[in-house]
Formats: sequence, structure tokens, C-alpha cells
Amino acid sequence: MLHRLIEWYLDKLDTFGYWLIAFFMFLESTLLPIPSEFVIPPAAYLAHSKGRFSMVGIVIAGTVGSWLGASAMYWVSRWAGRPLILRYGKYFFVSEEKIHAVERWTQKFGSFGVFIARLLPVVRHLIGIPMGVAKMDFKLYSIYTIVGSAIWCSVLCWVGVFVGNNEEKLKHDMKLVTLLLLAAVAVMCGVYYFFVHRHMKADPKKGS
Repeated sequence: MLHRLIEWYLDKLDTFGYWLIAFFMFLESTLLPIPSEFVIPPAAYLAHSKGRFSMVGIVIAGTVGSWLGASAMYWVSRWAGRPLILRYGKYFFVSEEKIHAVERWTQKFGSFGVFIARLLPVVRHLIGIPMGVAKMDFKLYSIYTIVGSAIWCSVLCWVGVFVGNNEEKLKHDMKLVTLLLLAAVAVMCGVYYFFVHRHMKADPKKGS
């Protein structure tokens, strides 16, 4: 199924190009579960193998899409306010507990957390909610979002190029593929635990 989805995406990239990258990254920065890990690397792989795109163009398209999605989250939250977000968020896959958790995370990292969030799972697409509710300066929010998104898209581009440079080796060395995947999962789990989970977990004093 995953292989078919990637093939479909690569085929559509030939037609819609950078616009499709920006569109999916826009969705990824809202509330839809479209991982950026499945958007940028395949495009970078296509750029590496066929020269269809430039890496700079991919990073720009991904960054612009991320900023637009993050801005939408910010302004909706700012205009709606915390009570409406808490009340209706569940209809958009954002539970009240998730909102409380991201608020706790934001209290830990402050406005600089917007930059950190662009590099981390879970909080990446939710950070706009507390920042919008808190009415953080939009220019500062945009700067942190753009810089963090550009770095993240660049990292994902490198992943796509790495796969392209080692395509034949990876095809014939499943042990190496397995080790790389396990290493990537271990790193992501470690980053998630130390920078997200333990700061988002429920306050033990709550309700006491």
C-alpha cells in the first residue's frame, strides 16, 4: 500500500510539480495526518534521479506550504479563542487533552518553541493553536516557522538524496536497510520522548 501511494505521488509530481509539494506540506501543517517524511524525500529522490526538480525549489515549496498551513492554524486559533478551540477541536481530531498537552509544552519552551516544534513530531502541526490563542506576534511566529520548516525540509531532502545515491546498494542489502530504519526509528523515539512526551504529559499536581 505504501509503495503504491509513493508511486502515485511521484506520478502526480510530474504533473503538478512544486505546487503539489507545497499543497501537501500545507495540509501537513494543519490537522491532516500527512507526514512530511512522505512528501519531501520522494520529491528529492525524483530530483536526484531524473533532474525534474531542484533541491532549492523543493525546500522553498515545502517551507512555503508549511508556513501557510501553520499560519492558518495560528489565525483560526487567534480568531476563535481558547473556549471554542477546546469545545470544537475534537471534531477536527484535536482533543482537549492534546490542547492542554501542547500548552504545557509551550510553557516549557516559550515562543522559541515554534522553531523547535517544526523539527518535532506531534507538536509540529499543533503549535499554532496555543500561539494563536496567546496572540503571539505573528511576524515572530512566521520567522520561527519559516526557519524551522526550511531546516526540516532540507534534512528530508538529504534523506531523499541519500536513498538516490545508494539505491542499488539498498535494494540488495536488506540488512543495511533494516539497520537504517531501526536507527531512524530509535532517533525519532528518543527525540520525541526527551523533547515532547515528558513535557506534554499530564501535570501530577492537576486535580490535587
